Amino acid sequence: MKYTFQSLSQKQAEDIAEWQYDGDYAFYDMTADLEDLQQFLNPDERKDACFAVFTSGELIGFYCFHKVSENTVDIGLGMKPDYTGARKGAEFVQAGLDFATGRYKPEKMTLAVAAFNKRALRVYQKTGFQITEKFKQQTNGGKHDFVKMQLTCT
Repeated sequence: MKYTFQSLSQKQAEDIAEWQYDGDYAFYDMTADLEDLQQFLNPDERKDACFAVFTSGELIGFYCFHKVSENTVDIGLGMKPDYTGARKGAEFVQAGLDFATGRYKPEKMTLAVAAFNKRALRVYQKTGFQITEKFKQQTNGGKHDFVKMQLTCT
């Protein structure tokens, strides 16, 4: 698939905020954490860090990139529910890594994922990420187990 990235518009952010995931993955619904939702919907918070991802003209996901140091970019991402679990994750993640590498030229990229999400953990490991730590994070009305992962860029 060919992926294109463009700055995330307010309308696209609002559309993404309505995405609903099935079962345990409802954890990733934007409405599950109102603070995160408000931040995502606020254009001043997003600034130029968030991008809509399209294939064949359809919005299928998003990426947000945050420089956490001179050499490290932290990644947040989401894929449209219709595309999750369909073996498109590694290709989607690689497209985001390629975009970030070209734009930010980081030495390292990091991300955090809910520990229960074995499907995402496999995809991230397949694209070169390694687990660096496990931690608990307050979100979605409670403390949840997360995994921090890192990719060293070459």
